[in-house]
Formats: sequence, structure tokens, C-alpha cells
Amino acid sequence: MASSHRVRVGTLVPFAQGKSGPSNASLLSIPIFEGSNVVGRSNLVVVDKRVSRKHLSLRAFADGSVEVVVEGPNPIVVRSEGQARKVCAQGRAKIVYDDVLELIPGDYIMKYVPMSDERKSSASVDSNDLKKGKRHSEEDSVVAKRNRQVMEDEALARTLQESFAEEGTSVPGMACGQALSSLDSAGSSERNSKRTHSAGPLKDVLPLTFRLMRVQGLPSWTNTSAVTIQDVIQGDVLFAVLSNYMVDIDWLLTACPSLRKVPHVLVLHGEDGASLEHLKWPEFRLNLPVAGDVNINAAFFRKFDYSSSTVRLIGSVPGYHVGPNMKRWGHMKLRSVLEECVFEKQFCKSPLIYQFSSLGSLDEKWMSEFACSLSAGKAEDGSPLGIGKPLIVWPTVEDVRCSIEGYAAGSCIPSPQKNVEKDFLRKYWSRWKADHVGRCRAMPHIKTFTRYNGQNIAWFLLTSSNLSKAAWGALQKNNTQLMIRSYELGVLFLPKTLQCVPQFSCTEKNRSNQDKLALGKNIKTKLVTLCWQGDEETDPSTTEVVKLPVPYQLPPRLYGAEDVPWSWDRRYTKKDVYGSGWPRHG
Repeated sequence: MASSHRVRVGTLVPFAQGKSGPSNASLLSIPIFEGSNVVGRSNLVVVDKRVSRKHLSLRAFADGSVEVVVEGPNPIVVRSEGQARKVCAQGRAKIVYDDVLELIPGDYIMKYVPMSDERKSSASVDSNDLKKGKRHSEEDSVVAKRNRQVMEDEALARTLQESFAEEGTSVPGMACGQALSSLDSAGSSERNSKRTHSAGPLKDVLPLTFRLMRVQGLPSWTNTSAVTIQDVIQGDVLFAVLSNYMVDIDWLLTACPSLRKVPHVLVLHGEDGASLEHLKWPEFRLNLPVAGDVNINAAFFRKFDYSSSTVRLIGSVPGYHVGPNMKRWGHMKLRSVLEECVFEKQFCKSPLIYQFSSLGSLDEKWMSEFACSLSAGKAEDGSPLGIGKPLIVWPTVEDVRCSIEGYAAGSCIPSPQKNVEKDFLRKYWSRWKADHVGRCRAMPHIKTFTRYNGQNIAWFLLTSSNLSKAAWGALQKNNTQLMIRSYELGVLFLPKTLQCVPQFSCTEKNRSNQDKLALGKNIKTKLVTLCWQGDEETDPSTTEVVKLPVPYQLPPRLYGAEDVPWSWDRRYTKKDVYGSGWPRHG
């Protein structure tokens, strides 16, 4: 039932009292209607993962009373008639007018008021908080308009990226949060006011690149060309397969309403003991354009010709792989693909980057084994590229503390102290810096591996694999067996010589720029970062420069003496941007 046809019985309003924290400035008033209501993360202006997407269920009655059920894992506090009571997960409480809720104990404090008293009760709230709430409400109303500003944002982002390359990307003596704050408040607005948006959009060859996910809480220019899950599912999709360890169906359908229109949706997940060990591809019979009625199964996908593909898939499948199967999966698959490739001479002994969100229990022997695979390949003169020096891009404790989500962001970087704080890893640690894409304060859950020289990329892997033996596999029995424990999948971007032929696309608007070139013409692709400035030797008539949105700056900066790598099971007492320590409870 639409809210416009429901009876409104009251409102939860931000309540400033005593030592209520700065988190209250992140709250908006929440109307309460007779019947079912939900309060959660979407009611906050900023993202705080302590507040679940479905944090509370509220059933309101005609007399104004409300039954509250705690749906999320974190407790709430109910203050009624001078008494405070903590209500834990799945617990219930009843509130009436003038009662107070703390969505997180000590944070996000709201007062329940009747319609007639809303204006008077709101007057007790700090005027600055109300102004901020109004401002944020207005900002939410223009989200749709931002999508029409992509062309302008791209031009601005290009200008900023060029400025970083010219002026340098590090600010001596400034922490990551400070540098970004300076950029957001001064750099972005100043450049925006001084420069026009007359420049054309960035050249974008969609089949040859990838996109970053849109991040809430960052300036709009940082989300240039970024996508949401809704952007991925477009057109007349007949069958969709979604795979993730944790799946929130309610959130998924809210974030991607297009899924409701897809006739067949298969969701693979790892929660509640789910297993892929006995997974069989479901079979459907669909009527497809041109092809007519067909059975959609594993054999159906094997009928396609992937020879013109511009990327390679690097997957992992659990098991003990021997013989030819050793080179089909994990890091041995990556090694075999790279061994077939010829790279520019500049990548001889060039460094490697490992960037991920979870670290397994590793040893130096395996790290050498892994580096050997990622260093495979030949130079143009036929000589091996040689072993590259690996660096691990990983957020420090200070990065997480100062991030847009505070310590809560560390939940997405779930590595224990026993894995992170091994002495031999110290030489690998490098800072997470992302000023060029404005994401220094957005903690990464993305997983990437690459080999580079300056702003030139030899190859780039975007994958689900973290840095672990389980994901990549470990050689056993005198290197005659590869043992893998996890299912993984990655997309490997390589420089290639392509014959320009019409490329496959699900929708016409996503067709490659290559279609504009003469058919049969050979072009080479050159992989570079967004900060690449070009060189005179690149012939635009024969070379297609592909700018990959590498989310961290190259070369990375090594940890300083005071830097500590983040581990999520340590206790941190220094307050984060929300005034909280870690862990939140206990």
C-alpha cells in the first residue's frame, strides 16, 4: 500500500539532548504510518553499517502506540517515562508519544511525537541539525538529476586527473583524510568554478574496460562513470544469475527493481550452510530472438564462439588438480595465460600489485610461488620478463578510522591479526591512496592484481579472489598437484592486437567504439591508468589506448614507521569520525 494512502499517526524526529553525538546530524525525520513500517540504514544521510538495512520493524496502531521489533544484530535503547531499557536482536518493545529511541546505544537518538506536536518537538532539536537535515533532504531529491550530468562530470574528472599527474598526487605531511578534505572543499569547487564543461566526454571503449561502483557520501564527480547494480541490469533480460556470499533480498530488490521484471533469476549464496558442491545448472526453455525456442543450460553457453573476446577468464574450482588440469585453475591458469603473452620491454622486472580485502594465512614459500606465476610472460625480444617485486595495497588502521564509515568500514576488510601481523609481510605493505578518483576515504572491497611501470599497465586482473591459498591454490607433491579450496572468478585485461570486427553487445547503446573503424583493420590496445598523459610514440591510427580506472595510485607509497595494517579483531580505542572505538560492543 502506498504511503500516500495510509494514515500517518506520528513522526520519529532527531532528538538533541545532553551529549548526543554528531551522528544525530545524519538523521532525517521518519514518518510513521498506521500498520507496518521499517526503519533502517536508508533513513540515514551517511552510511553506518552498525544500522542494518532493516534495523527495526514498527507496527503502529490507530491510538498512536507502536510495537517495535529489533531486526538487526545490534541492540537499541528505549527511553520511556524516565527509564532506559536495552532491547537486543529479535527483542520487542512498545513505545508511545514522547518516548525516545536510540537506534544504536548513544547514537542516532529519535523522539516519537504525534503529528500535532511534530513542529513543536522539532523546535527542541538543534537548529543546525535541522538545517543539515533539510539540506540533505534537498540533496536526495536531486539524485536523479545527477545522472544527466555525467558528461559534465567526466570532463571535470579528466581535468582533475590531469592536474594530479602534473602536480603530483601526494601532499607531504597530510593524512589521507586531510588531503581528500582539501580536495573536496577547495580543489573540486575551485576547479569547477574556474573551468567550463565544454570538453567532450572521456573516450570510453566499454568492452575493453570496467567501471567502479558508485559510493555514497562522496562528491558527485568521484562517481563519474561509476555504476550501481541497477545500471548493470538493463534491457530485456531473460535470465539472470546473481552470486554473492551474503544476499539481502529486500535490499537487492530495492536497489535493483529491474530484477522483478526478469523472468528467471537464480541467486547463489553462501549463507546458512549453503554449498555449491552439488550445484547443477538449472535448465529453462526460452524463446530468444532469431534463435527461437532453446534450452538454457551449460551446453548452451559452450556453443558460443569466444575467440574474439578481448579479455580472459581466470577461475578457481575446489579440488586437487593434476596433469593438464593444473593449468586450468587458480594462479597456474594465470601463469599459463601470461606465458603466452608478449609485453613491452618496459615491463621487464617491473613491480606487481596485490590489492584485496581479506588476507589468508600465508608463508614466504607460497608468496614466492605466487609471484612466479604473476611474473610470467615474455618481452618483445623473447626474453622472460623476470620476477617482479610485489607490493600489497592495504588500508592502515588510520585509513579505516578516518574513512566515511569510520571503523564500521573495517567489517568489509575482514582479516584477523594473526594473518596480518606476520613479520615477513612488513616489506610488502603499501598505503591505500586514491586521490585521483576521490576515494581515499572509501575503504576498498574490490580485489585487483596488476603489473605496471609508471602509469602503463602490462595486465590487470579484476577478480573475486583474495590473497589466499584457498582462492589461488597451492602447489603440492613436488609441484605436481594444485590444491584449491574456493570457487573464484576474475577477468584479465591484456594488451592485444585486435582485428576490428563488430563486437557483441547486449544493448545497442553499449556497442564498442571499434565499430566506427574500418572492418578488418588491425589495432593494438595499450593499457594505462587514468593518470596516464600519453607519449609521442603512440600512433592513434593503429593503437587504442584503454584507460583502466585503477582505484589506487601508482606507484604506491610504502608504509611509514607509524603505519599499522588494519586487522578487524584488534581493539582500537582512538575514536573514529563518529566518536566510536572498535569493536562497537564488548
